[in-house]
Amino acid sequence: MTDVNKKMENILKLEPFERYKYFIKKIADWEVFYTLIDKNGEYVLSELEGQKLFPVWSAEEFAKLCMISGWENTAIRKLDLDDLENEIIDFIADSNCLINIFPIYDKTGFVVTLKEFAKDLSEELKNYQ
Repeated sequence: MTDVNKKMENILKLEPFERYKYFIKKIADWEVFYTLIDKNGEYVLSELEGQKLFPVWSAEEFAKLCMISGWENTAIRKLDLDDLENEIIDFIADSNCLINIFPIYDKTGFVVTLKEFAKDLSEELKNYQ
């Protein structure tokens, strides 16, 4: 097994909140993240207890793991902090979504509100300025 695979495996073993903290650090550092889109270019959402969830990952490899259970025909879309500010925040707010941080396979990740996510990311970004 390569070091990358070992690192991925270790990240996948983390509890959802630990993956959330990892995601926040990575997006603040790399300034990119990933989501899924359908064949029409629309963002893919999941639903949990009647609430729409917008999934995001820190790396393309993790997003690929979730292209199952109805998401087989989706594509990965790379986003950056400008996309977050100029498009994603409005999409999430207008769609009344929660953010599903780092789901694994067909299991929900750590779910946060847009406000919580923005606060945590803003705090972490201060460490990179």
